[in-house]
Amino acid sequence: MNRYRYGRRRVPYARARRSRLRKLLDYALTFAILGMLAVVASRLDRVETRQAAGAAVVNDGDTLTLGTERVRLRGIDAPEYNQTCMRDGTGYPCGRRSREALSRLISGRAVTCEGWERDRYGRLLGQCSAGAVDLNKEQVAAGWAIAYGGYLDEEDAARAGRLGLWAGEFDRPRDWRETHGGMIEGEHDRLGAAFNWLRALLGLL
Repeated sequence: MNRYRYGRRRVPYARARRSRLRKLLDYALTFAILGMLAVVASRLDRVETRQAAGAAVVNDGDTLTLGTERVRLRGIDAPEYNQTCMRDGTGYPCGRRSREALSRLISGRAVTCEGWERDRYGRLLGQCSAGAVDLNKEQVAAGWAIAYGGYLDEEDAARAGRLGLWAGEFDRPRDWRETHGGMIEGEHDRLGAAFNWLRALLGLL
């Protein structure tokens, strides 16, 4: 059988077919990668740092509303508004006390919050201040919130001084939510930040 034509070696049919299929797959992969990059580029604005400012409505000890923006104070976790705790053998509304403590810290001043993450409920995870007062830090320092990815030194000091929640007994807010059908969220640590970044890029918020 003559294997040459016009000075070129004939390519077997099966091999030529595989070569064409390989090229098609390469093109498809290239278009898929370009499409993914286009999607990522179109969603980069979702992970840019955002700022919200103005008069704050205090929802509970770690959540504010600034205009149309709902902000969850990053790195801390406060009792839910309806949560109760124990002190000297008597129950008291620690969730309300935590909310009142945050209101006192704000004291009617304008609040500014910055952050780029959003939790699974669409709330901005923010670092917030009222004037020179760091609201996230001071809520933990006063014992009316616990560390939730940050502020471990402030929590240790509040616990040693038996301040706020630490003056009695309480369920950690996350545990209380789990047993009362509340919202479940992970700690605001590096792993959580990476997950929120990926979720934002994929448009799952």
